[in-house]
Amino acid sequence: MPTAIYRKSLVLLTGVALAGGALGCSSHVREGRSPSYLIVDSVLAASGTDQTFGNTLSSDVETKSAVYSDSGQATMTLALKDIGPAANPAAPTTNNFVTVTRYHVQYRRSDGRNTQGVDVPYEWDAAATVTVSPSGSATIGFELVRLVAKEESPLVQLKTSPSFINTITEVTFFGRDTVGNDVSATGKIQINFGNFGDS
Repeated sequence: MPTAIYRKSLVLLTGVALAGGALGCSSHVREGRSPSYLIVDSVLAASGTDQTFGNTLSSDVETKSAVYSDSGQATMTLALKDIGPAANPAAPTTNNFVTVTRYHVQYRRSDGRNTQGVDVPYEWDAAATVTVSPSGSATIGFELVRLVAKEESPLVQLKTSPSFINTITEVTFFGRDTVGNDVSATGKIQINFGNFGDS
């Protein structure tokens, strides 16, 4: 390859690589019009009537011949997209507050079998409200596994089966900042569905 062409190719490839890296690093900063972005610090869950929250959920499809929904709990914080110079960092105002008003739950299996109502429960939306300020964190409680999901396929079949369904569940929270810009963020938690027996 002639030297001039080689140099041009090397410059072009280097530029593409740097641009790709910049896009990957700044996706949160460039996303949406809000001056703030939402961070999901944790997603926890508790099974049925048990209020002990943990990092994974063993979702019992039947407990003593009764069916219960499962609860979720998420902790969120905010950060500013433009943090300003180190000598004079930007200070948040009330315009940066974000109020979350709804969420979306989607269940995915790691083996790629994700047909809703056959391999995994149906995805769904619901309402839940919390306001997050830049000065601290906010915790929101929500329904993670609906009661009706345990009465539908594929979970209802687990009541009489020794099988389990393991999912990585995505919970996306949607809201707006004080001046009306849309904001969203996603957290994940592992949920194992099955009939775990009664103690």
